[in-house]
Amino acid sequence: MKFRRCQMLFVEPREQAEFRLEDILAGGKGLHYRQTVVALAAHLDEPVFLTAEEATLLLSCSAERWQDLLEVPADSDRIRRLAASGVLLSDLPEHAHHAAADALLRASHWWPLGALFHRLSRWAGVDSVAEMEHNQLVTAHDLIRRLGAPPAETLPRAAGAVALPRREASQLDDLLAARTTCRNFDTTRPLPLALLAGTLEHVLMARSHVEPEPGARFLKKNVPSAGGLHPVEAYVVAQSVDGLEPGLYHYHPVAHELARTPSQPDALPSFVLRLLAGQRWFADAHVLVILVCRFERNFWKYQNHVKAYRAITLDAGHISQAIYTEATANGLGAFVTAAINESEVENLLGLEPMADGPVAVCGVGWRSAQMETSEMDPGGRVWKVGV
Repeated sequence: MKFRRCQMLFVEPREQAEFRLEDILAGGKGLHYRQTVVALAAHLDEPVFLTAEEATLLLSCSAERWQDLLEVPADSDRIRRLAASGVLLSDLPEHAHHAAADALLRASHWWPLGALFHRLSRWAGVDSVAEMEHNQLVTAHDLIRRLGAPPAETLPRAAGAVALPRREASQLDDLLAARTTCRNFDTTRPLPLALLAGTLEHVLMARSHVEPEPGARFLKKNVPSAGGLHPVEAYVVAQSVDGLEPGLYHYHPVAHELARTPSQPDALPSFVLRLLAGQRWFADAHVLVILVCRFERNFWKYQNHVKAYRAITLDAGHISQAIYTEATANGLGAFVTAAINESEVENLLGLEPMADGPVAVCGVGWRSAQMETSEMDPGGRVWKVGV
């Protein structure tokens, strides 16, 4: 067996407070601090707990030079365990999946800390609403009771500041004032296909393209993108669209068409609820748009760049705001959330997490006539007082 260390690896010391009754009985404060060491790797979904000896061994291994197990017989058991966990790579067939995942990262041009953040911030099987309810962190009253008052909503006013003139109200002001996150959708009427098509056209369709060099094409859209790369793909979940079979589709921004994906959820409503991590107030949206980044497109230019991942999240933010504006202009409700179970999309479409990553989900649809779930509308522009 030959082995070497994985390339993107971080070792973190952790300290966790534990209550011990015997410590109180002995005259102490009852708190015991348990210290552990974990290995965090960008190709693994979970941390690997290490002994002090394993941590020392791991840090002494090369990520480039292969070693023979026979060279270190005293540590053979530790090496085998670390190879099984994936933080060490081996040439054994049973460890081939770890080696393949590490090889993909080595060729991907991720900045290591960005790769680790993306890998370990993905969710699988999380019910965020159940967690909020369990921790009693649902309402503003709950938050203040448990967490205290939040920091001030703005910085203090400064002496001598220049008062700025206000302009006359415009149609744009009315549009922006009516933009609020929708948590109440009308399930009794479908969304016309033309409204969905118009939203995709105005937000995501390529208006033109340039090809400064053969094979290097850049799209022009109505939303900005770092480097003009537009690496974010849109997967559309149609739940209630007139003339469109319910299911999952990929939107092509140049051809302006929806292609039904080969793999479809077994039960669309339950898939949507799992995708949204239990956020049932969003689950009735007529259409969901899953924003999936093709990292290789972004990292082609921004190789190992410390700002590359931040640029991806900005791209998703630009798209979501444009969807909000377009939906509001058409009398629709909209939302965006990053509290999603990325694994639902990855597993369904067979995506490699570090190559194609879901970053957010947007939704649009008709608003319900009744507000069953509270919404932030302090100006009363959407929900009249008393509704």
